[in-house]
Amino acid sequence: MNFPIQDTVGAWVPHGRFVVEGRAQGPLAGLAFAAKDVFHVAGHPTAAGNPTWLATHPVPTANAAVIDRLLGAGATLMGKVLTDELAYSLHGDNAHAGTPVNTRYPERVPGGSSSGSAAAVGARLVDFALGTDTGGSTRVPASYGGLWGLRTTHGLLSAEGLVPLHPGFDTVTWLAHDPDTFERVGRALLPASAWAPRRLQVPLDAWELADPLFEEPLARVRDALAAELGAPAEATRWAGDTRLDGWRQTYATAGAHEGWRVHGGWIREHRPVFGPAIAARWAAASRVSDADAEAARAQWAQIRARVRALLGDDGVAVLPSAASLAPRRDADPAAVDAVRLRTMAITCIAGLAGLPQVSLPVTTGDGEVVGVSLLGAPGSDLALIRLATRLHRMVQTPRHAESC
Repeated sequence: MNFPIQDTVGAWVPHGRFVVEGRAQGPLAGLAFAAKDVFHVAGHPTAAGNPTWLATHPVPTANAAVIDRLLGAGATLMGKVLTDELAYSLHGDNAHAGTPVNTRYPERVPGGSSSGSAAAVGARLVDFALGTDTGGSTRVPASYGGLWGLRTTHGLLSAEGLVPLHPGFDTVTWLAHDPDTFERVGRALLPASAWAPRRLQVPLDAWELADPLFEEPLARVRDALAAELGAPAEATRWAGDTRLDGWRQTYATAGAHEGWRVHGGWIREHRPVFGPAIAARWAAASRVSDADAEAARAQWAQIRARVRALLGDDGVAVLPSAASLAPRRDADPAAVDAVRLRTMAITCIAGLAGLPQVSLPVTTGDGEVVGVSLLGAPGSDLALIRLATRLHRMVQTPRHAESC
């Protein structure tokens, strides 16, 4: 059959132009989705963004667990979309396949590593798309493209049938272009949650890492949430004297060590060609010593305990989903890396704590769209999504709603 989607944004991979029909009836019947090309689909190859990976791995014989769940819920799979190589980037470009188009901001990158997922959803070619989030790979594209996205509680959704990056941080996620579809998918995939927040946290050190255009949207969501909870915002510096840059380095060291343990043997054997930035990350990962990784894992445990204690079982935090608007497609690589480091200092919080984070699009007074996030307790994912969709209706004026 001819592939029914006209890919106007360069999202689909060449081997990903196929259709798998979902069950005739189910809670997601009538919805179409795409899968990031790190999820296995039976009978179709997985490239994980790299041609050498494609050439050196067999065609899967079984679907990823989440693919089976979505098909069983009635959604139809419209093939596979591009990812940054081995999901090791937040930018959204691929040295072999190019950069998908960010429909919201065509002159800017879509964000990665779920770049094709964000591009396909942003162009409304599918209703939602599967992604992954390890260090921000769904939250950041959601912010860059004015989409709904999240990081799920680590381990809440099965990663079976997923090409890993850093297993201790990898999560299964999705993006959608509207809150109703986003929540509908959540109801189909996530367990019920009785979580009911009563306290509101504002991590000032995360807010201060974001560009000034985030200030008013963050404050708008904070104030609406304070009114919703009937509780004042508690503003604190979560990282204390260590600063979030130190937390980012803890994540980077622990994650890189995990990634090299997973993929280092394959890289040494097959010598794949990576884009310059990703090649540099793998080279750095190869040099992380066991002693440095052990120290990072100890710091990771302390950070996880600290964040979970700050939130407790009844707290919710408001924070930026990224540090800036998406970088321009022609931006200087040094500037891109500086933004990436600021963004990762924000996104590493949920990753190190293993907590769910939902990014909702909020329009600024100047008409830009940025991601504002809610961070909740472990397992609160579905309740957190429902809270985010309620808040979205509260903070979007009619003019703002038209933009999102």
